[in-house]
Amino acid sequence: MEIPGPLVHTAHADAWAVSSGGRPGGAHAEFGGARTACSGTDFAQFNAADLDDPARTDPLAVAAWFAARATPWAWRLPASTPWPPGWPGGEPIVRQRLAGLWPASFRPVGVPAGTSVRTASAGQPGDLDAVVAIDVAAFGGPPGAAREWLGGLLANGRVEVAIAHLDGVPVASAHTVRSDGRAGPAVLLAGVAVLPAARRRGIAAGLSSWLLGRAFARGAALAHLQPDDDRAARVYARLGFTEVEALDVRTAG
Repeated sequence: MEIPGPLVHTAHADAWAVSSGGRPGGAHAEFGGARTACSGTDFAQFNAADLDDPARTDPLAVAAWFAARATPWAWRLPASTPWPPGWPGGEPIVRQRLAGLWPASFRPVGVPAGTSVRTASAGQPGDLDAVVAIDVAAFGGPPGAAREWLGGLLANGRVEVAIAHLDGVPVASAHTVRSDGRAGPAVLLAGVAVLPAARRRGIAAGLSSWLLGRAFARGAALAHLQPDDDRAARVYARLGFTEVEALDVRTAG
């Protein structure tokens, strides 16, 4: 059964309300046809307004909401939605691919031999350090930003962070965000990071499958994610994911 793109877009906004707006210092709100999520950090990629209906949205009210929180931010809107004439900003930043998965279409895979997976915890010594080190090695960026973001996720009761160990050494991490908003019970799979030396062994697929299986068992009726590139899209397609209309990320002003 085909997955509607608008449903995935809605679930995406639901998840951001949980992961970004639901963290300490964060917030989320609705402005007619737009939904905002602010992480309370200075990192623009964690603060955004999802635009569903420009006709019902006052862009100045959205901008004022973020200005009151002194954080950078961006718009997200379906790739087929034209930028509203006369609105400030709107310069393209990136096109964000999206994919969705029904539980019935899920094709689970196991973790490779020698690999084990467990849930990370804010109270477990070394877990935050391990997740930050893996994330920075996989994606780059400043360690301070990764620590601030990932530390908030570990403290969020609706986020599950997992670590994969290969021969006892932490080599990969990922997390899921459980939401139950407009799109119903759903789960976002994100932050799938594998150390360069441990790639191409099936660890990313096995770790993702482990987290998704747990989320579906808890009642998620839809899974969704953002494939970064064609290689990642192929990995997720093997698990049953189908790509839907992308989101355009555009400047705020």
